[in-house]
Amino acid sequence: MELKEIAESIQLILLNEAEVDLEGKIKGCYIGDLLSNVMAHAQAGDLWLTVQTHQNVVAVAQLLNLGGIVFVEGHLPQEETMVKAKQEKIPLFSTKESAYNLAGKLYQRGLGKRKS
Repeated sequence: MELKEIAESIQLILLNEAEVDLEGKIKGCYIGDLLSNVMAHAQAGDLWLTVQTHQNVVAVAQLLNLGGIVFVEGHLPQEETMVKAKQEKIPLFSTKESAYNLAGKLYQRGLGKRKS
């Protein structure tokens, strides 16, 4: 499913619209706030749901080739995070929803189980 289609269907707020490509395919999602866990378990093409807002999240997303970062529960990225995301062309989104509810919506839209 394309990132743009997902974002529109679950009403994510795009935070860096002019700088990113929203045509990429999203293969799944990963929920996590511990960066080492994300690095160990998230997969390329995942949409990452987190409350972490510092610039290191962009480095992790770039390293793993993630499809984008969603800041849940109303969290917004720090200014340094926005600058780094622009440099790396990483899509950043925000939502007031919990990671749990958002993951449920993504699952309903076909981002379900995948082979480990």
